[in-house]
Amino acid sequence: MSSQSPSLKADNTLGLDVSTQTRTIAETPNAILEAWQSSRMKDSPFLILGEGSNVLLLENFAGTVVLNRIKGIKIDEDVEAWKLHVGAGENWHQLVKTTLEKGITGLENLALIPGMVGSAPIQNIGAYGVELKDVCAYVDVLNLHNGNIERLHRDECQFAYRDSIFKHQYQSGYAIVAVGFSLSKQWHPVLTYGDLKTLNPATVTAWEVFNAVCTMRQSKLPDPAITGNVGSFFKNPVIPHEQAAELLARFSDMPHYPQPSGEVKLAAGWLIDRCQLKGLRIGGAAVHQQQALVLINAENATPQDFVALAREVRAQVGEKFDVWLEPEVRFIKAQGECNAVEVIS
Repeated sequence: MSSQSPSLKADNTLGLDVSTQTRTIAETPNAILEAWQSSRMKDSPFLILGEGSNVLLLENFAGTVVLNRIKGIKIDEDVEAWKLHVGAGENWHQLVKTTLEKGITGLENLALIPGMVGSAPIQNIGAYGVELKDVCAYVDVLNLHNGNIERLHRDECQFAYRDSIFKHQYQSGYAIVAVGFSLSKQWHPVLTYGDLKTLNPATVTAWEVFNAVCTMRQSKLPDPAITGNVGSFFKNPVIPHEQAAELLARFSDMPHYPQPSGEVKLAAGWLIDRCQLKGLRIGGAAVHQQQALVLINAENATPQDFVALAREVRAQVGEKFDVWLEPEVRFIKAQGECNAVEVIS
């Protein structure tokens, strides 16, 4: 299923017109393993993509790109919880909908996050007060060195804010093939963010939470099928308490979220907005008018346009607030993933 320099334009939600030497669709763990072994023999780079909704492809990829399309949703239950085993190639939002249709609650706050199930643990995706780590039971990874599938239980995944072991020790030489979920039958709605605060915890249903989340996301986030984007481009920065207090003295309306660590999380979108960068455009890349945290492909943007735009946003926020934003999106060069902060510094 490869041709001469296959295009990856349809395989990344920024819609960047880059190519790869080999493009393979894998519907089984074995197909991923065979593609990896083949790339090893050629000593060429290897990259696994889901829907390409969290990558910035900086240039043509000099090796094999595997699109993980391992499907399957298996549902078991015990007295206290529903237990799900989900293939890495299932669409994330579709999983959220499917569970609700079956009367299974717990994923509703994570509606409309783009991408595949297999990508969710890498980022420890989160939204509106819920993170993947809150619902994950385990992650099954294929060890490409020996062909074995290993199960990492939640506590072994080293989940942190937009971080996990899959960005570190398990970044290369492994492929996520399935994710296990444990969703409690004792449903407790999480209504701590945005318009969810207006819902009545005594009467609210999971479907109402789901619909409210979808409405909020759609009001500020462009549909990648229409306007190329990767959702949030930057992480929300976490800064020392003292620095946050100094900033609050100057900007009393600054959103801030105290963390258990004693540090304070800020809203990157607000910081960018206060620099009046909404609509800023470099080449074909622009800061979204509705949500400053989103960089969009306004018109035939190149990877370099996005790098230049991200660099400018980071510099202006840094100059105004002395807070240095880090990309949430993964930067991929010809040979593989690179340090995103270094690229835009």
